[in-house]
Amino acid sequence: MKVNPSYCLCPVLLCLCFLERGYEASHHSQAKIISRSHNATHNHNQTKDGETEVHHRPKRGWIWNQFFVLEEHIGPDAQYVGKLHSNSDKGDGSVRYILSGEGAGSIFIINEVTGDIHATKSLDREKKSHYVLHAQAIDLNTNKPLEPESEFIIKVQDINDNAPKFPDGPFVTTVPEMAEVGTSVFQVTATDADDPTYGNSARVVYSVLHGQPYFSVDPKTGIIRTALTDMDREAREHYSVVIQAKDMAGQVGGLSGSTTVNITLTDVNDNPPKFPQKNYQVFVPESAQVGKPVGKIKANDDDIGINAEIKYSILNPEGAGMFSISTDKDTREGVIMLRKPLNYEKKKQYSLHISAENTHLDPRFSYLGSFKDDATLKITVGDVDEPPVFSMDYYIMEVYENAKVGTEVGAVTARDPDSKNSPVRYFIERREDKEVYFDIESISGVIRTTQLLDREDTPWHNITVMATEEDNPSLQSHVPVTVQVLDVNDNPPMINTEDEIIICESTRAGQASPVIQTITAVDKDDFANGKGFSFSFPGGVPANPNFTIKDNEDSTASIIARRRRFHRLTQELYELPVVVWDDGEPVLSSTSTLTLRVCSCQRGTRVKICQGEAFLSSAVLSTGALIAILLCVLILLAIVILFITLRRSKKEPLIISEEDIRENVVTYDDEGGGEEDTEAFDIIALRNPAAAEELKFRRDVRPECIRPWSSRRLARGRLSPSSLDIDEEMEVGEFIKQRVAEADQDTSVPPYDSLQTYAYEGQGSPAGSISSLGSAGAHSNLDYNSLDDWGPKFEKIAELYGEETLSDCSAAVTLQL
Repeated sequence: MKVNPSYCLCPVLLCLCFLERGYEASHHSQAKIISRSHNATHNHNQTKDGETEVHHRPKRGWIWNQFFVLEEHIGPDAQYVGKLHSNSDKGDGSVRYILSGEGAGSIFIINEVTGDIHATKSLDREKKSHYVLHAQAIDLNTNKPLEPESEFIIKVQDINDNAPKFPDGPFVTTVPEMAEVGTSVFQVTATDADDPTYGNSARVVYSVLHGQPYFSVDPKTGIIRTALTDMDREAREHYSVVIQAKDMAGQVGGLSGSTTVNITLTDVNDNPPKFPQKNYQVFVPESAQVGKPVGKIKANDDDIGINAEIKYSILNPEGAGMFSISTDKDTREGVIMLRKPLNYEKKKQYSLHISAENTHLDPRFSYLGSFKDDATLKITVGDVDEPPVFSMDYYIMEVYENAKVGTEVGAVTARDPDSKNSPVRYFIERREDKEVYFDIESISGVIRTTQLLDREDTPWHNITVMATEEDNPSLQSHVPVTVQVLDVNDNPPMINTEDEIIICESTRAGQASPVIQTITAVDKDDFANGKGFSFSFPGGVPANPNFTIKDNEDSTASIIARRRRFHRLTQELYELPVVVWDDGEPVLSSTSTLTLRVCSCQRGTRVKICQGEAFLSSAVLSTGALIAILLCVLILLAIVILFITLRRSKKEPLIISEEDIRENVVTYDDEGGGEEDTEAFDIIALRNPAAAEELKFRRDVRPECIRPWSSRRLARGRLSPSSLDIDEEMEVGEFIKQRVAEADQDTSVPPYDSLQTYAYEGQGSPAGSISSLGSAGAHSNLDYNSLDDWGPKFEKIAELYGEETLSDCSAAVTLQL
């Protein structure tokens, strides 16, 4: 198949219609013959050396080219694309051409007889640049393909139908002012949708439409640069530059597009600060407060931002000593503040030399000179009627307590600082919540007392004195006055009698430390009137012979026991009056009564603590301990209840069943109680219950003194109380026989035998009895004081045998029943 070049539509494409190149088939990979001459049927081409290169024709014999079609065709007829032709076509109409692929039948149509291809629609290369189609020749007689199907391409030929565009415009950029010529500012880039490989349709050049002579643009790269020197931001800050991009290399007929670039000049420090004038004046009253602003001054700077920051300074020492200046960051003004109080009478005018300079300098503009400026500010001090001024900032005065009403305490003085020297009047500021103790004379300023003062109540008094001018009472000044009340000896010393003095029962005269307690006194007066205290008994004679007092001569005294021993049962409380006096002027004294308590002290402690108090103090348990004890009690109670329940559940009847009449042996594992059983079933109670109740011992009271032989008999045998009437000389055997006879003849006894056993150790033992019952009437002359040295285990015995006199029934009686 070959292309007929005579059908090319455009003369420009005439040579292109005859260019052929091989195209590899996608299905068979067979080589196509590309004709490089006007005759599509040539079998050879000329090489560069003039030699002929022979190409063998394949059996199929297809010869064809790429087809081209112009985009944006607007004619009334379909646009002719090209012609397909097969070598097998003899021109007799027996060959049919079929077209398939992209756009076949819709965009591209073919004449099945002649093979002519037409485009029925206008094409846009920017949407689709080429189409791939397939061609096949069919024998109409056999309806079979003459050759295999082959693929070819139809390319859409570009025309200049798209103008350059700036997709991201407009643009905003900056450049420093005073920049050099040629400084790069910004780069713009335009895009053209046309084919950049064909012609100049997509070849763009740039130019400046608006913004000259300040800026220029590179025609190829689109870089915008400064074109004018010394562009001053203070003269003009904003520029709007219009850049044009034109295709066809800028030739006539090319399409163009434009964009706007907004350029702002940024500030540099190229302007020094300037004062609008060289001399300023300000009026300041002498009553101006220290640390407060008294005036403002401002230097102008055409720059902005940090380039316009200004620092103000006072150059002359006289002005810098009285005033200070700082910069207001918002207004960039110099704020002048007062450093010391003004006094019109001393100085009426001040002159300040003030400088203003930039804090951020640019060395590129140092050739412009010094970036600072100076000005002079004259401050005039205005006269003001001032309040009185006290001679001192505060006053401290002294007065003795109990001084008479009207006693002079001190005086304050004030004067009018103005030239007219107006008279001054004095007053004391009164407060409703405070009592008035002082008054002041309005003319002289003398302060006097209005009532008696008590140093022990209030040692210091703070008052405020006010001074006013007689001509202008509204002008007031105040001064604090502190009055110290001096002490006089008007309070006697006192001994603390609230706490009781403890005397341990083991305290005796002659011990290593017979001192019971060391006492001291307190005095409300100042230390100067109560340096030391002396102690004694009233009249110098002890009020209680059991105690004496020793003055330690160091403002303390010791209470010493004179008695050999103290016993709580004999006397528990003692009262001891003591006199104490100071060494002030005049000498004052007081009498206090001390209370001494006798108790059994806890051993091994430095502080004397009664055993009862010690027990109470040690009995305090923590919450955790109390909870633990409570849990233990509950557990024990639960165990007891469980044990009782099990015991009851184990009891069974002696005869298991009524039908079981066999003999049963019942075993009891209970152990006999011995003497407890005998005591539990007293035979006397069966004989005569009333008499037995009368003869019972009272175990809840202490028995009367009984004779040793009676005690021994009660201890050794289980005798009834009636046996106490038996004579000491009577034989025990006779007594037993008598009891047996009484039992045999008694008709009130139960109908069974009763065994009563009596134990008797006999008489005549050479060792004697070791019982303490025999010592009931004996008196010992032994000294039991040595028992105190035997330790805590013998403490109770020492207490029992330490009494000088014992009662007749103080011995313990032990009964074993």
